[in-house]
Amino acid sequence: MSLSKISFGSLPDGRLVDLYTLANSSGMTVKIMNYGAIVTSLTAPDRNGVLEDVVLGFDNLDDYLEDHPYFGAVVGRYGNRIARGRFTLDGVEYPLAANDGANHLHGGRRGFDKQVWEAEEIRESSAVGVRLHYRSRDGEEGYPGNLDATVTVLLTEADELRFEYRAETDKPTILNLTHHGYFNLTAGKSDILNHRVMIDADRITVVKEDLIPTGELRVVAGTPWDFTSPQPVGLRMDQVPGGYDHNYVLNGEGGDMVRAARVFEPESGRTLDVFTTEPGLQFYGGNFLDGSIAGKNGVVYERHWGFCMETQHFPDSPNQPSFPSVVLRPGETYHHLTVFKFGAR
Repeated sequence: MSLSKISFGSLPDGRLVDLYTLANSSGMTVKIMNYGAIVTSLTAPDRNGVLEDVVLGFDNLDDYLEDHPYFGAVVGRYGNRIARGRFTLDGVEYPLAANDGANHLHGGRRGFDKQVWEAEEIRESSAVGVRLHYRSRDGEEGYPGNLDATVTVLLTEADELRFEYRAETDKPTILNLTHHGYFNLTAGKSDILNHRVMIDADRITVVKEDLIPTGELRVVAGTPWDFTSPQPVGLRMDQVPGGYDHNYVLNGEGGDMVRAARVFEPESGRTLDVFTTEPGLQFYGGNFLDGSIAGKNGVVYERHWGFCMETQHFPDSPNQPSFPSVVLRPGETYHHLTVFKFGAR
Protein backbone atom coordinates (compact mmCIF):
# COMPACT_ATOMS: atom_id res chain seq x y z
CA MET A 1 0.00 0.00 0.00
CA SER A 2 1.14 3.57 -0.52
CA LEU A 3 0.35 7.08 0.69
CA SER A 4 1.63 10.32 -0.82
CA LYS A 5 0.94 14.05 -0.45
CA ILE A 6 1.19 16.97 -2.85
CA SER A 7 0.25 20.64 -2.67
CA PHE A 8 -3.18 21.25 -4.25
CA GLY A 9 -3.14 25.05 -4.07
CA SER A 10 -4.13 27.70 -1.58
CA LEU A 11 -7.16 29.62 -0.38
CA PRO A 12 -7.57 33.37 -1.01
CA ASP A 13 -6.34 33.98 2.56
CA GLY A 14 -3.13 32.08 1.84
CA ARG A 15 -3.85 28.86 3.70
CA LEU A 16 -2.38 25.86 1.91
CA VAL A 17 -4.40 22.84 0.80
CA ASP A 18 -2.84 19.39 0.46
CA LEU A 19 -4.04 16.44 -1.60
CA TYR A 20 -3.38 12.92 -0.34
CA THR A 21 -3.35 9.86 -2.59
CA LEU A 22 -4.11 6.50 -1.00
CA ALA A 23 -3.47 3.30 -2.96
CA ASN A 24 -3.80 -0.39 -2.16
CA SER A 25 -1.99 -3.34 -3.71
CA SER A 26 -4.84 -4.15 -6.12
CA GLY A 27 -4.53 -0.68 -7.70
CA MET A 28 -7.54 1.05 -6.18
CA THR A 29 -6.81 4.70 -5.38
CA VAL A 30 -8.51 7.42 -3.38
CA LYS A 31 -7.57 11.11 -3.40
CA ILE A 32 -8.68 13.28 -0.51
CA MET A 33 -7.79 16.84 0.43
CA ASN A 34 -7.76 18.59 3.77
CA TYR A 35 -10.14 21.29 2.46
CA GLY A 36 -13.63 20.08 3.34
CA ALA A 37 -12.30 16.53 3.87
CA ILE A 38 -13.26 16.17 0.19
CA VAL A 39 -12.71 12.92 -1.71
CA THR A 40 -11.80 14.21 -5.16
CA SER A 41 -11.22 10.87 -6.90
CA LEU A 42 -11.82 7.16 -6.34
CA THR A 43 -10.80 4.54 -8.89
CA ALA A 44 -12.52 1.17 -8.68
CA PRO A 45 -12.17 -1.88 -10.97
CA ASP A 46 -14.90 -3.13 -13.28
CA ARG A 47 -15.54 -6.83 -13.92
CA ASN A 48 -12.52 -6.91 -16.26
CA GLY A 49 -10.24 -5.24 -13.73
CA VAL A 50 -10.29 -1.85 -15.48
CA LEU A 51 -9.82 0.94 -12.94
CA GLU A 52 -11.88 4.10 -13.48
CA ASP A 53 -12.88 7.11 -11.38
CA VAL A 54 -16.39 6.59 -9.96
CA VAL A 55 -16.97 9.85 -8.03
CA LEU A 56 -18.03 13.28 -9.24
CA GLY A 57 -15.86 16.32 -8.62
CA PHE A 58 -13.30 18.67 -10.14
CA ASP A 59 -9.73 18.59 -11.41
CA ASN A 60 -8.53 21.63 -9.44
CA LEU A 61 -8.99 23.42 -6.14
CA ASP A 62 -10.39 26.63 -7.67
CA ASP A 63 -13.54 24.84 -8.83
CA TYR A 64 -14.08 23.41 -5.34
CA LEU A 65 -13.87 26.95 -3.94
CA GLU A 66 -16.80 28.00 -6.15
CA ASP A 67 -20.42 27.11 -5.39
CA HIS A 68 -21.08 23.39 -5.92
CA PRO A 69 -23.42 20.74 -4.44
CA TYR A 70 -21.04 19.43 -1.75
CA PHE A 71 -19.14 17.09 -4.09
CA GLY A 72 -17.25 14.54 -2.00
CA ALA A 73 -17.25 16.57 1.23
CA VAL A 74 -17.83 15.84 4.89
CA VAL A 75 -20.75 18.05 5.85
CA GLY A 76 -21.54 19.39 9.32
CA ARG A 77 -22.20 20.35 11.97
CA TYR A 78 -25.56 19.09 10.80
CA GLY A 79 -25.83 17.09 7.61
CA ASN A 80 -29.24 17.45 5.93
CA ARG A 81 -31.97 19.95 6.77
CA ILE A 82 -33.21 21.76 9.88
CA ALA A 83 -36.63 23.37 9.52
CA ARG A 84 -36.85 27.17 9.53
CA GLY A 85 -33.14 27.41 10.40
CA ARG A 86 -33.61 27.09 14.14
CA PHE A 87 -33.73 24.57 16.97
CA THR A 88 -34.26 24.64 20.74
CA LEU A 89 -31.93 22.87 23.17
CA ASP A 90 -32.35 22.94 26.95
CA GLY A 91 -34.85 25.76 26.59
CA VAL A 92 -32.61 28.00 24.47
CA GLU A 93 -33.46 28.71 20.83
CA TYR A 94 -30.53 28.81 18.41
CA PRO A 95 -30.99 30.55 15.05
CA LEU A 96 -29.04 29.15 12.10
CA ALA A 97 -28.48 30.30 8.54
CA ALA A 98 -31.43 29.75 6.18
CA ASN A 99 -29.32 28.62 3.20
CA ASP A 100 -31.88 26.30 1.59
CA GLY A 101 -34.99 28.41 1.12
CA ALA A 102 -36.37 28.97 4.61
CA ASN A 103 -34.40 26.01 5.99
CA HIS A 104 -30.86 25.23 7.14
CA LEU A 105 -28.81 22.74 5.09
CA HIS A 106 -25.51 20.89 5.70
CA GLY A 107 -24.14 23.17 8.40
CA GLY A 108 -24.84 26.58 6.90
CA ARG A 109 -23.06 29.02 4.61
CA ARG A 110 -19.57 27.98 5.75
CA GLY A 111 -19.99 24.50 7.08
CA PHE A 112 -17.35 21.81 7.56
CA ASP A 113 -17.20 21.33 3.78
CA LYS A 114 -15.58 24.79 3.45
CA GLN A 115 -12.98 24.50 6.20
CA VAL A 116 -9.32 23.51 6.19
CA TRP A 117 -8.82 20.47 8.43
CA GLU A 118 -5.59 19.49 10.19
CA ALA A 119 -4.32 16.26 8.62
CA GLU A 120 -2.21 13.39 9.91
CA GLU A 121 -1.05 10.51 7.73
CA ILE A 122 -1.90 6.94 8.76
CA ARG A 123 0.00 3.85 7.64
CA GLU A 124 -1.15 0.43 8.82
CA SER A 125 -0.38 -3.10 7.64
CA SER A 126 -3.67 -3.40 5.73
CA ALA A 127 -4.78 0.23 5.33
CA VAL A 128 -3.54 3.74 4.61
CA GLY A 129 -5.32 7.02 5.14
CA VAL A 130 -5.55 10.37 6.87
CA ARG A 131 -6.90 11.52 10.20
CA LEU A 132 -8.57 14.91 9.80
CA HIS A 133 -9.34 17.22 12.71
CA TYR A 134 -11.36 20.43 12.82
CA ARG A 135 -12.26 22.63 15.80
CA SER A 136 -15.58 24.36 15.30
CA ARG A 137 -15.74 27.35 17.64
CA ASP A 138 -18.63 28.15 19.94
CA GLY A 139 -21.21 30.09 17.91
CA GLU A 140 -19.85 29.10 14.50
CA GLU A 141 -22.81 29.12 12.07
CA GLY A 142 -25.01 29.55 15.14
CA TYR A 143 -24.18 26.24 16.85
CA PRO A 144 -23.32 26.21 20.57
CA GLY A 145 -20.12 24.79 22.02
CA ASN A 146 -16.52 24.37 20.99
CA LEU A 147 -16.60 21.13 19.05
CA ASP A 148 -13.57 19.00 18.23
CA ALA A 149 -14.40 16.75 15.27
CA THR A 150 -12.13 14.03 13.90
CA VAL A 151 -12.72 12.03 10.73
CA THR A 152 -10.43 9.09 10.03
CA VAL A 153 -10.52 8.05 6.37
CA LEU A 154 -8.88 4.75 5.42
CA LEU A 155 -8.48 2.78 2.20
CA THR A 156 -8.09 -0.92 2.98
CA GLU A 157 -6.67 -3.91 1.14
CA ALA A 158 -10.27 -5.18 0.92
CA ASP A 159 -11.21 -2.27 -1.41
CA GLU A 160 -13.07 -0.48 1.36
CA LEU A 161 -13.23 3.25 1.99
CA ARG A 162 -13.82 3.64 5.73
CA PHE A 163 -15.02 6.80 7.49
CA GLU A 164 -14.83 6.88 11.28
CA TYR A 165 -16.24 9.99 12.96
CA ARG A 166 -15.57 11.15 16.52
CA ALA A 167 -16.37 14.42 18.26
CA GLU A 168 -16.50 16.05 21.69
CA THR A 169 -17.97 19.35 22.90
CA ASP A 170 -17.69 21.66 25.90
CA LYS A 171 -21.38 22.71 25.76
CA PRO A 172 -24.55 20.84 24.81
CA THR A 173 -24.92 20.94 21.04
CA ILE A 174 -26.30 18.98 18.11
CA LEU A 175 -24.26 17.01 15.61
CA ASN A 176 -24.88 14.93 12.47
CA LEU A 177 -21.81 14.33 10.29
CA THR A 178 -21.85 12.51 6.95
CA HIS A 179 -19.89 12.01 3.74
CA HIS A 180 -21.58 13.65 0.75
CA GLY A 181 -19.92 11.70 -2.04
CA TYR A 182 -21.56 11.50 -5.47
CA PHE A 183 -21.03 8.07 -7.06
CA ASN A 184 -21.45 6.95 -10.66
CA LEU A 185 -20.36 3.36 -11.21
CA THR A 186 -20.29 3.81 -15.00
CA ALA A 187 -17.35 6.18 -14.37
CA GLY A 188 -19.38 9.04 -15.85
CA LYS A 189 -20.24 7.40 -19.15
CA SER A 190 -23.97 7.74 -18.53
CA ASP A 191 -26.47 8.70 -15.84
CA ILE A 192 -27.27 6.51 -12.84
CA LEU A 193 -30.85 5.57 -13.76
CA ASN A 194 -29.90 2.00 -14.71
CA HIS A 195 -27.99 1.37 -11.47
CA ARG A 196 -29.72 -1.35 -9.43
CA VAL A 197 -30.21 -0.22 -5.84
CA MET A 198 -31.12 -2.20 -2.72
CA ILE A 199 -31.71 -0.37 0.58
CA ASP A 200 -32.32 -2.43 3.73
CA ALA A 201 -35.08 -0.21 5.08
CA ASP A 202 -38.80 -0.88 5.42
CA ARG A 203 -39.70 2.76 6.13
CA ILE A 204 -38.87 6.30 5.12
CA THR A 205 -39.31 9.63 6.89
CA VAL A 206 -42.12 11.30 4.94
CA VAL A 207 -41.27 14.83 3.80
CA LYS A 208 -43.12 17.92 2.68
CA GLU A 209 -42.37 19.75 -0.58
CA ASP A 210 -39.41 21.53 1.03
CA LEU A 211 -37.96 18.10 2.04
CA ILE A 212 -38.58 18.70 5.76
CA PRO A 213 -39.98 15.61 7.55
CA THR A 214 -43.57 15.60 8.72
CA GLY A 215 -42.65 13.21 11.56
CA GLU A 216 -44.39 10.24 9.93
CA LEU A 217 -42.46 7.03 9.31
CA ARG A 218 -44.14 5.35 6.33
CA VAL A 219 -43.82 1.74 5.20
CA VAL A 220 -42.33 1.60 1.68
CA ALA A 221 -43.89 -1.73 0.60
CA GLY A 222 -45.96 -1.23 -2.55
CA THR A 223 -44.60 2.28 -3.18
CA PRO A 224 -41.95 3.64 -5.58
CA TRP A 225 -39.72 4.16 -2.52
CA ASP A 226 -39.40 0.39 -2.00
CA PHE A 227 -35.80 -0.75 -2.58
CA THR A 228 -35.92 -3.73 -0.23
CA SER A 229 -35.13 -5.79 -3.34
CA PRO A 230 -32.82 -4.47 -6.10
CA GLN A 231 -34.53 -2.03 -8.46
CA PRO A 232 -33.23 0.23 -11.25
CA VAL A 233 -33.13 3.82 -9.98
CA GLY A 234 -35.11 5.06 -12.97
CA LEU A 235 -37.80 2.36 -12.97
CA ARG A 236 -40.32 4.34 -10.90
CA MET A 237 -38.66 7.74 -10.84
CA ASP A 238 -41.60 9.39 -12.60
CA GLN A 239 -43.80 8.45 -9.63
CA VAL A 240 -41.58 10.30 -7.14
CA PRO A 241 -42.18 14.08 -7.15
CA GLY A 242 -38.80 15.74 -7.70
CA GLY A 243 -36.94 12.43 -7.67
CA TYR A 244 -35.31 10.49 -4.85
CA ASP A 245 -34.02 12.61 -1.97
CA HIS A 246 -35.33 10.75 1.03
CA ASN A 247 -34.15 9.45 4.38
CA TYR A 248 -34.53 5.69 4.80
CA VAL A 249 -35.03 4.28 8.31
CA LEU A 250 -32.56 1.42 8.32
CA ASN A 251 -33.54 -1.97 9.65
CA GLY A 252 -31.62 -3.32 12.62
CA GLU A 253 -30.69 -2.03 16.04
CA GLY A 254 -29.35 1.49 16.25
CA GLY A 255 -25.60 1.55 16.77
CA ASP A 256 -24.99 -1.89 15.25
CA MET A 257 -22.99 -2.15 12.02
CA VAL A 258 -25.45 -3.11 9.28
CA ARG A 259 -25.39 -3.31 5.51
CA ALA A 260 -27.52 -0.33 4.62
CA ALA A 261 -27.46 -0.56 0.83
CA ARG A 262 -26.03 -2.30 -2.21
CA VAL A 263 -25.67 -0.82 -5.70
CA PHE A 264 -24.93 -2.79 -8.88
CA GLU A 265 -24.15 -1.28 -12.27
CA PRO A 266 -24.80 -3.92 -14.96
CA GLU A 267 -22.60 -2.60 -17.79
CA SER A 268 -19.38 -2.35 -15.78
CA GLY A 269 -20.28 -4.98 -13.21
CA ARG A 270 -19.21 -2.66 -10.39
CA THR A 271 -20.83 -3.01 -7.00
CA LEU A 272 -20.93 -0.73 -3.97
CA ASP A 273 -21.97 -1.96 -0.53
CA VAL A 274 -22.63 0.58 2.22
CA PHE A 275 -22.29 -0.42 5.88
CA THR A 276 -22.99 1.90 8.79
CA THR A 277 -23.75 2.24 12.48
CA GLU A 278 -26.10 5.18 11.76
CA PRO A 279 -29.92 4.81 11.91
CA GLY A 280 -30.64 6.50 8.58
CA LEU A 281 -29.52 6.70 4.97
CA GLN A 282 -30.32 9.61 2.68
CA PHE A 283 -30.63 8.26 -0.86
CA TYR A 284 -30.25 11.14 -3.30
CA GLY A 285 -30.45 10.67 -7.05
CA GLY A 286 -28.76 13.86 -8.25
CA ASN A 287 -32.06 15.62 -8.96
CA PHE A 288 -30.55 19.11 -8.68
CA LEU A 289 -27.72 18.49 -11.13
CA ASP A 290 -28.80 20.41 -14.21
CA GLY A 291 -25.97 20.45 -16.75
CA SER A 292 -24.56 23.74 -15.47
CA ILE A 293 -21.46 22.13 -13.92
CA ALA A 294 -18.52 20.74 -15.90
CA GLY A 295 -16.55 18.36 -13.73
CA LYS A 296 -13.44 16.27 -14.12
CA ASN A 297 -12.14 15.94 -17.69
CA GLY A 298 -14.81 18.42 -18.80
CA VAL A 299 -17.68 15.99 -18.26
CA VAL A 300 -20.96 17.89 -17.89
CA TYR A 301 -22.99 16.70 -14.92
CA GLU A 302 -26.54 16.38 -16.16
CA ARG A 303 -29.53 15.49 -14.01
CA HIS A 304 -29.14 12.10 -12.28
CA TRP A 305 -25.42 11.95 -13.15
CA GLY A 306 -24.55 10.79 -9.65
CA PHE A 307 -26.14 9.35 -6.52
CA CYS A 308 -25.42 9.87 -2.83
CA MET A 309 -25.70 7.42 0.06
CA GLU A 310 -25.46 9.72 3.09
CA THR A 311 -25.40 7.71 6.31
CA GLN A 312 -26.88 9.88 9.03
CA HIS A 313 -29.36 10.63 11.75
CA PHE A 314 -32.69 11.80 10.38
CA PRO A 315 -33.34 15.25 8.87
CA ASP A 316 -34.68 17.89 11.27
CA SER A 317 -34.14 15.61 14.28
CA PRO A 318 -33.62 18.59 16.64
CA ASN A 319 -37.24 19.60 15.97
CA GLN A 320 -38.67 16.06 15.90
CA PRO A 321 -38.79 14.62 19.45
CA SER A 322 -39.77 11.16 18.19
CA PHE A 323 -36.60 10.84 16.04
CA PRO A 324 -33.31 9.46 17.44
CA SER A 325 -31.51 12.17 19.38
CA VAL A 326 -28.65 14.18 17.84
CA VAL A 327 -27.74 15.96 21.09
CA LEU A 328 -24.11 15.77 22.19
CA ARG A 329 -23.21 16.82 25.72
CA PRO A 330 -19.92 17.50 27.50
CA GLY A 331 -18.29 14.25 28.60
CA GLU A 332 -19.88 12.28 25.77
CA THR A 333 -18.19 11.15 22.56
CA TYR A 334 -19.96 11.25 19.23
CA HIS A 335 -18.92 8.19 17.23
CA HIS A 336 -20.02 6.45 14.09
CA LEU A 337 -18.53 4.31 11.37
CA THR A 338 -19.43 4.04 7.67
CA VAL A 339 -17.79 1.74 5.12
CA PHE A 340 -18.09 1.92 1.32
CA LYS A 341 -16.96 -1.43 -0.08
CA PHE A 342 -16.31 -1.73 -3.81
CA GLY A 343 -16.37 -4.87 -5.93
CA ALA A 344 -17.42 -6.26 -9.31
CA ARG A 345 -19.29 -9.24 -10.71
